[in-house]
Amino acid sequence: MRNSQLWSPTPVLVSMFLLSWPFLSAHAQRSKSSESQDSQANRAGPPCVAVDPSEPRGLVVVIENRPQARSLDLGALNNPCISGVALQIHWSDIEPVQGKPDWSKLDELFAAAESSKKWVEFLIFPGFFAPAWALEGVKTEQFAIQYGPGKGTLLSLPMPWDRVYLNRWIAFLKLPGDRYGKLPAFRMIGAVGPTSVSAEMSLPELPKNLKTWQDDSYTPAKYIEAYQKVFQAYAADFPNQSISLSLGIGLNIDDQGRRAPGEGMRTRQTIIDQAMRLLGRRFVLQNSDLSAGPVQHPATTFVINYSGRIITGLQLRTSCERNSGDMGAAGDPPLALRRSIDKAMEPNNSGQHIDYLEIYEPDVLADDLQPVLRYGASLFARDQNP
Repeated sequence: MRNSQLWSPTPVLVSMFLLSWPFLSAHAQRSKSSESQDSQANRAGPPCVAVDPSEPRGLVVVIENRPQARSLDLGALNNPCISGVALQIHWSDIEPVQGKPDWSKLDELFAAAESSKKWVEFLIFPGFFAPAWALEGVKTEQFAIQYGPGKGTLLSLPMPWDRVYLNRWIAFLKLPGDRYGKLPAFRMIGAVGPTSVSAEMSLPELPKNLKTWQDDSYTPAKYIEAYQKVFQAYAADFPNQSISLSLGIGLNIDDQGRRAPGEGMRTRQTIIDQAMRLLGRRFVLQNSDLSAGPVQHPATTFVINYSGRIITGLQLRTSCERNSGDMGAAGDPPLALRRSIDKAMEPNNSGQHIDYLEIYEPDVLADDLQPVLRYGASLFARDQNP
């Protein structure tokens, strides 16, 4: 998570040829020139069939809650190419008053998901977006939001290991677990708590931020222990769901409080290994910064390499319809989305690829991207119907 063009007419001959296209591997479909890529991105694609497995799989639409709106805009769930829906919502928007949660939007989501036969993922953000009552008596620091909506805004961030904060968050988790945990549509929830701006395992990490973390006695051991505690809570409160970890890294500070390049990567690996041991097949590894553009995050390949061993998924960095240049094809959203899908579906050395791909709502609703969505959905449907 890092947050119109019209289609040109398509020759009949090219459309007929495309009927066989989804049965080729994503790697083989890579075009050999920009001209051929343009024509591929504009082909009509096969009929769209969403997949419906017991585990998270297929194309997923990411919907962001808008607090000022009384209800969610769930029109994207009617898209037949979409298998699941991921809702991003702040803890403070669900439980602004302690003990008085407002479930209206989540109830609305499940009603729409069940009627449209979509599976559901919760991405509930604490950290910067914890309610004010949850920060009373908690050690906090002022940091600027690193990315996404509100970037640069100074907000209070609870220390990820603060026991009062974590205990309040864990107490909250039991509430959606009790209310929705037995619903068949509820397939996955993001593991958060020792986080900041999103579901990603990220903390403010500018040089000036590291000095603040050192002053606050950050250590990898504290951060790892905090994640272990929340994973144990998720395992208990959501026994029927997959539990996802969206990658970032720990801070490059060691257990002696010294700056240490590479320490963040070691911290990340320890957290992953602990989660895999605890959750087994229910553990999901995700990177939420997929792009086929000029800046590509190495965590994408890191996640792809886990495919086949555990459930894996990717989320687009941003909307291709709105930010096509960042996503790999300036001025051409269909080509940007096509390239991003192809990047996501690259097989690893064992021939395995990711289980699901999350795409932002504007791309799912855009008319010019529907052929590309059909193409993407066909790659997952192929696994279900070899």
